[in-house]
Amino acid sequence: MTFDLPLPPTPVLETERLVLRPLELRDAPAIQRQFPDLEVVKYLHAGLPWPYPHDGALTNTRESLEKRARDEKFFWVLTLKGGDDAAIGRIDLWPFDGELRDMRGFWLARPYWARGLMMEAAEAVTGYAFEVLQWPFLYLNNAVENQGSHRIKARQGAELIDRLPHAFMSGEYLRETWILRREDWLARKRRS
Repeated sequence: MTFDLPLPPTPVLETERLVLRPLELRDAPAIQRQFPDLEVVKYLHAGLPWPYPHDGALTNTRESLEKRARDEKFFWVLTLKGGDDAAIGRIDLWPFDGELRDMRGFWLARPYWARGLMMEAAEAVTGYAFEVLQWPFLYLNNAVENQGSHRIKARQGAELIDRLPHAFMSGEYLRETWILRREDWLARKRRS
């Protein structure tokens, strides 16, 4: 199955407590302050440079904006509604390429953990993928040890389809792969 390209422009999405807006170059300083925390990055991909370089956020932001310009991915920063518009996290979404079973990634700065903020962001982005883009499914991944990410997928109604070894920033762990089907997510939304 293929997904329609080119991707449309990245929209602003809002939740009860968040504004998810398109990533911009001006976000690099806030990301550089929040991201280089081993607890935040330990379950991200193994290719992440560590120690995180002083220009890591700027480099990554530029690379991400180039991917967005080529219509490869959506990149949102999470900001607090009524706050100073500074990035406190990020969530990315990309279409299924026919092979790689991974379509969404996210991180949130540690001071904002355990508040349900990432669940809000994940629901907003999932709603965009299923309601606006009409994508039929999302493949999602997390390290087994990353229980926060696991809970988000389970709460969204995703089905766990396998666990395989995978290299993460902090070592090799089992990676859970999930599928979240559009019809299941929409049915859950109707019931709530």
